[in-house]
This record gives sequence, structure tokens and C-alpha cells, in this order.
Amino acid sequence: MLFSKILIAVDNSPYSLYAAKKGFALAHQLNASVGIVSVIDKSKEAINTDLGITPEQSSTVLLKQAEEIIEQLIILYDGIGEVFRFTPEGFPKTEILNIINEWEPDLVIMGSHGHSGLQHILMGSVTEYIIKHTDVPVVVCHKRKQVN
Repeated sequence: MLFSKILIAVDNSPYSLYAAKKGFALAHQLNASVGIVSVIDKSKEAINTDLGITPEQSSTVLLKQAEEIIEQLIILYDGIGEVFRFTPEGFPKTEILNIINEWEPDLVIMGSHGHSGLQHILMGSVTEYIIKHTDVPVVVCHKRKQVN
């Protein structure tokens, strides 16, 4: 199977940034196009009417953060021919799956926080959801926490 389109899902966590590093390295080796998706997570919008923060303002800040993450990754891992940027607004599980269905990558690369037990039950796993709801191969990069 030829991997000519690789989708890398990122947020600002060290886990997804590690996955991006591995995804770009693979794309370099395969001379593949890269798509980077960073979802403007609706559940993280900070709305505080007492402080005058509106949903639009919060969304704008989150969009700017997502665009900065993507731009930094492109600069850091320079050398990829074509990079597609996706910054949809919504819930990560849904939006990443939508991008997979629309852009039709050959491979998806994601990080994993490695939550287990109660934390996993409460928070769920975007990566696990994507694996269960797509036929596209998904590579999960798990970076262990560093102990000082």
C-alpha cells in the first residue's frame, strides 16, 4: 500500500507534538503530502459573561492557537512539499473523522495520552474513537511521561 497522503491530528499536548514529529519523519521518507488537523474544541471555549468574554472571542483565541501550532510544526519539520491545514470548529472526535472522510488520507497519525481507568471513562479517547470509526489505518504514537 502506498501512503501518499498522511493526516496528522494535533493539539498542544506533548503527545500530539511527538506524533507530529513521527508523522513528518514518515512523510519525508515516503515523499507524502501532509494534512494537519487541529480542532477548535467547542468544549474548551471559555465563556465568561461577567468578564465580557463572548463565544466568538473565545473561538477566535482558540483558532489563533491552532493556527500557530500548525505553523510552528511546518517550520520545525520543513521539507514537506505540500501541507494541508485543517482547523475545523466542533468536537475533536467528529471533526477529525469528517476530515478523514473528506480529505481521504492513506494513513492517520495521532498521539495518545494513555489515560486509563476512571480518567479514561470520564474523558474518553479521541484516538480510540477514530480507530473504531474509520477504515483508514491509524498509527498511534504514545510518548511516555518523562520522570525527572
